Amino acid sequence: MSPLAVPKCGVVHPPDPLLTPDPLLHVQNDDLNVEVSFIVGIDGHVHSAFVLDSDRPDENIVVLRAIGHWRYRPALCNGVPTDSEALIRFTIR
Repeated sequence: MSPLAVPKCGVVHPPDPLLTPDPLLHVQNDDLNVEVSFIVGIDGHVHSAFVLDSDRPDENIVVLRAIGHWRYRPALCNGVPTDSEALIRFTIR
């Protein structure tokens, strides 16, 4: 087996959100669009969050801080917890 071989998942369960409060509750009457990518680790914590797209860069730090406190039940690959990539878009119109 190659050392770079990646196990294939027969049964995949995506991460299950446990605590994901809206980071934009304070924003009112504004157009806002923020897209964020992050990793949900096997510990259920958010890792490596970064903004992919944003209409209002001044709100990016608020969003990233809030997402950093989110908690998940981790994704499962054949019943084993695994890291998974997540993508989320916040929009206020």
